[in-house]
Amino acid sequence: MTAIRNSKKFELERCAWCLADPLYTKYHDEEWGVPLHDDRRLFEFLALDGAQAGLSWLTILKKRENYRKAFDRFDPVKVACYDQRKIRSLLKDSGIVRNRLKIESAVTNAQAFLKVQSEFGRFDDYIWRFVGGKPITNRFERLKEIPPQTKISDAVSKDLRARGFRFVGSTICYAFMQAAGMVNDHLVSCFRYKEVQKF
Repeated sequence: MTAIRNSKKFELERCAWCLADPLYTKYHDEEWGVPLHDDRRLFEFLALDGAQAGLSWLTILKKRENYRKAFDRFDPVKVACYDQRKIRSLLKDSGIVRNRLKIESAVTNAQAFLKVQSEFGRFDDYIWRFVGGKPITNRFERLKEIPPQTKISDAVSKDLRARGFRFVGSTICYAFMQAAGMVNDHLVSCFRYKEVQKF
């Protein structure tokens, strides 16, 4: 069985991974796989995917609003200016993942993010060039077919690292690409598979 039928949601079929929690389902139905071109939201996903390392995405989703409050709604200009005093304050914030390396990487990544914007005009223009400016639409029928990383995510990871980004391994980069809609990894049986192609 490739997708699960949920009678409470008008018989819609969804990717099975999202059914464990209503927050997960909402994220799947409204955000995951939708092509994203807003720089601040791209930075948010980059930061959150880095925070996810070693954890579940659901854990991060549950802390997302706390992250937005703690990190000035992911304004890269503000985050890039965080000093050690601010980092110490964030380490005391129980609403986020209190890992010094991850928090410091968000600051470092904000600084690198601004450099990319300076070079390319927008981070959006930089990151989408890896997929030729349009989403890659896969045709997976089962969850086990979806790869944890690809040659493209390898290239993204390598380039981001060269530009000073941290917590941007290939698996994290592929998760970012899925979240930002650079790839459509909804199963073909999922009702969102065709919907995200309309954006």
